[in-house]
Amino acid sequence: MAAEVMLMNEIEATAAQMGIDMNIDFSSIQLPPGENCGIISDDDDVYHDDQLEFDSGFGNVIVVDNLPVVPREKFEKLEGVIRKIYSQIGVIKEDGLWMPVDPETKKTLGYCFIEYNTPQEAELAKEKTHGYKLDRAHIFAVNMFDDFDKYMKVPDEWAPPEIKPYTPGENLQKWLADEKARDQFVIRAGTDTEVLWNDARQSKTEPVYKRTYWTESFVQWSPMGTYLATVHRQGAAVWGGANTFNRLMRYAHPQVKLIDFSPGEKFLVTYSSHEPSNPRDANRVVINIFDVRTGKMMRDFKGSADEFAVGGAGGVAGNSWPVFRWGGGKEDKYFAKLGKNMISVYETETFSLIDKKSLKVENVVDFSWSPTDPIIALFVPELGGGNQPARVSLVQMPGKEELRQKNLFSISDCKMYWQSNGDYLAVKADRYTKTKKSTYTGFELFRIKERDIPIEVLELDNKNDKIIAFAWEPKGHRFAVIHGDNPRPDVSFYSMRSTHNLGRVAKLTTLKGKQANALFWSPGGRFIVLAGLKGFNGQLEFFNVDELETMATAEHFMATDVEWDPTGRYVATSVTSVHEMENGFNIWSFNGKLLYRILKDHFFQFLWRPRPPSFLTPEKEEEIARNLKKYSKKYEAEDQDVSMLLSEQDREKRRMLKEEWEKWVSEWRRAQEEEKLERQKLRDGEASDEEEEYEAKEVEVEEVLDVSEEVLSFEE
Repeated sequence: MAAEVMLMNEIEATAAQMGIDMNIDFSSIQLPPGENCGIISDDDDVYHDDQLEFDSGFGNVIVVDNLPVVPREKFEKLEGVIRKIYSQIGVIKEDGLWMPVDPETKKTLGYCFIEYNTPQEAELAKEKTHGYKLDRAHIFAVNMFDDFDKYMKVPDEWAPPEIKPYTPGENLQKWLADEKARDQFVIRAGTDTEVLWNDARQSKTEPVYKRTYWTESFVQWSPMGTYLATVHRQGAAVWGGANTFNRLMRYAHPQVKLIDFSPGEKFLVTYSSHEPSNPRDANRVVINIFDVRTGKMMRDFKGSADEFAVGGAGGVAGNSWPVFRWGGGKEDKYFAKLGKNMISVYETETFSLIDKKSLKVENVVDFSWSPTDPIIALFVPELGGGNQPARVSLVQMPGKEELRQKNLFSISDCKMYWQSNGDYLAVKADRYTKTKKSTYTGFELFRIKERDIPIEVLELDNKNDKIIAFAWEPKGHRFAVIHGDNPRPDVSFYSMRSTHNLGRVAKLTTLKGKQANALFWSPGGRFIVLAGLKGFNGQLEFFNVDELETMATAEHFMATDVEWDPTGRYVATSVTSVHEMENGFNIWSFNGKLLYRILKDHFFQFLWRPRPPSFLTPEKEEEIARNLKKYSKKYEAEDQDVSMLLSEQDREKRRMLKEEWEKWVSEWRRAQEEEKLERQKLRDGEASDEEEEYEAKEVEVEEVLDVSEEVLSFEE
């Protein structure tokens, strides 16, 4: 250090002799944009595309205004009151409460600074105490310290925003116009994330886009396939494009853990949970709702984990995701959250509660939206030891009008299943027997679109059977139930339209003793995969419900997931990294033919890219179905061309293999001919290579390797 000071002194002395002024304001020097004079900054690695937004370091400090102005003798009392209020919310740092004093009057200035251990505690304190009424004359105004810098940058005079010229964006749906009518899917394996075409005709995949470390935890398609979302420490991002995947928007949310799109892709919900500084406190939860296209945060929700638990504080334990459930079809008009004795329903025009108040429902424990209409189905359990029965209610939004109610007696549990068109609602009700020692299961079936919403009761032939799985046929009127005892339960199919009475439920068939514990309907209905996952080691049965016949049985050993492509033409089964071996995926045809298999180490995710709803009317779809042969001629010709191409490729492959074999044989024959004289010499002049012309004789040869003599002494 002393040497550096001496060197600097010498430089200054030399500069003084030469008349050079060394007092230079380096901050006033501006280099041309992009010019670094050949000197690379140590900070260049920080300023890249994905740079973090560094805060000022005061994110854990709040400013509380509108405090009483008191003299020094009352200072300690006021400080004690403030500390008592704010220490209930979080841990205030040592010397973390400071009230400035006017040096002339020796009175406080009416505001104070409070420093917490974490920014999350500071945000919670702002949220909880802004507008707090200390007395009639003093209502707290609380702000984050970091916000003052933002407020100071607001110009004094309003200036109109700069109008940028319109530039057309990319066609984010271009992939739907693929000439081969293929579908895409995304996979994650190791550190790589890939988007691929399913080229089932060629029995292979075709790469679209690949990126290493594209996400830090998982990826997720938006409901209509427009965007692919990735998750990072700084927040979430969405990607898309006409021919590749460009980053379209980022959403700042540090330590984000979960995301969820609204059904119409207009909004993105992000979730994070932060540990409190006091171990006795619950985790701090932050939920943000963003506009997907603009990236603007429309609303945020903050609070303890208990406030976002199922049923709210004191309700059913545990958090569920998504916390906010979207309703009202693809228009994204409403979203709702379950609370203690209430359901909070918000509308997206103002992101506030409908009628500025929640829907009060005493002891409500669950609800679900109709997939197509703004109708909520809610469940209230039994109360008072059975004196007040359980009930399921249907409530219309935004008017909060109760459309239908059904009381249920001796209920131990209840689950609700909507059909994809919102035509039917199935309520699975587990009831106690008279002795209360066991339960049995039945179904309450609501016909939502019919007058007065009639309800049917369905009990299985053996009502003591355990229900293992239930699934509606998409866009259809049938449903399937797996019931009975493992390892070979039964599978029954029912229709909401019987042959003679369209308003009556009827059983179609029961398949006995199936190795299945999960149901996967084709998106177009008609076909279903009965899957035996986990303990059943990947048993698969492809079943045609129209004909009530099995098309194929197969096995994907240790399969963990089954997913139909959005068109219902192909099925993907996969083994993820929960198993150490056989990681990868299989692609099957709808009728159970294995098309191809790809193995991938450390395989984490397989997701088909969803398709948006068809623009065709139901009448047009029906017309196409009637005239399918006319439309299919074009595709049959294409299939024939592909088949011929594959046959030609197979013939070419066989021809190349044959040529390779003949080349190998000729090389060995040439080598044999070149070594003929050497072999003849080794056989003492015999010319023939045929083994049978020679007689084998055994000859024993003894050879003395060494002889040594040793004189031994002999003692008597």
